[in-house]
Amino acid sequence: MTTAYRIAVLAGDGIGPEITEVTLNVLRAIAPRFNLDFEFVPALIGGCAIDAVGEPLPAATLETCRQSDAVLLAAIGGTKWDTLPRPLRPETGLLKLRAGLGLFANLRPAKILPQLINASSLKPEVVAGVDLMVVRELTGGIYFGQPRGIFTTESGDARGVNTMAYTAAEVDRIGRVAFETARKRQRKLCSVDKANVLEVSQLWRDRLTALSAEYPDVELTHLYVDNAAMQLVRSPKQFDTIVTGNLFGDILSDIAAMLTGSIGMLPSASLGASGPAVFEPVHGSAPDIAGQDKANPLAMVLSAAMMLRYGLNQPAAATAIEQATLAVLEQGYRTSDLMTEGCILVGCQAMGEQLIAQLTL
Repeated sequence: MTTAYRIAVLAGDGIGPEITEVTLNVLRAIAPRFNLDFEFVPALIGGCAIDAVGEPLPAATLETCRQSDAVLLAAIGGTKWDTLPRPLRPETGLLKLRAGLGLFANLRPAKILPQLINASSLKPEVVAGVDLMVVRELTGGIYFGQPRGIFTTESGDARGVNTMAYTAAEVDRIGRVAFETARKRQRKLCSVDKANVLEVSQLWRDRLTALSAEYPDVELTHLYVDNAAMQLVRSPKQFDTIVTGNLFGDILSDIAAMLTGSIGMLPSASLGASGPAVFEPVHGSAPDIAGQDKANPLAMVLSAAMMLRYGLNQPAAATAIEQATLAVLEQGYRTSDLMTEGCILVGCQAMGEQLIAQLTL
């Protein structure tokens, strides 16, 4: 029996269309093997949407996403649109997409692939075996708290204000995602906060501690954010799943990403309480190499694997894509961002062809 899925495809800008084409071909290749049927529905977001209709997230795109089982998003933005007013910039479309779909949880894995261990700036013995997941709260905290702005004091001085705030319900919501994610991994969850100086972090710690009673099979620990940043560089293998707020998660997930040595290999997922999730590579649109067949499509392909695992509950198909990626790297194929002596340089399309060859053996 075939299982059918409707996937909204947001190729976006720069290298987005190139890496999207490779990824959709990989999904088409794997579909018969696992009795899957994909309907890919393209839609505009970011700079290409601004050029076409004058806004970064058209209402039609949001509706397409809402009516889909999952959303694949490639990359948005570029210098062409950097001077536009903030409401019209490509990044505003991304924030509106997250808000419109209620995406409050961002999952960013950082896993060291043995074939790429020398790409890391850390010693191999420090990063070998690293396999961690950062669960970041995405719609609260200091990025969204009120009041915010630049105000004039009574003395005429300028005063910038941002408010870090979380409700217990917001913390519990992301906490449950983190505990459930840890259950699918090694059942170890580290909650990161700054409870020694921030009341909002004390609430965060109190709620995560209370929530842990519902997950007795998951080991919960706590770290202050400054110590967590140090520990990620000093001894990253101690971590399995990390959960933290919006600001701290923004910083720590980038630190974790660079443990791997190449941001071009890293996928992510943004989840809501219900409805479709968004799956996208961590890297940007790289307009400087767009259209040159130089892009690394593997982060986008691995984002599709995350879609299969976390969005569509097709873990076997996800594993097949991940194993094919490892096999291609083991054979020495590299795009230019990963190229080292003794390997085989290939372009974006050729990397996709090698993946498909592995999947259809």
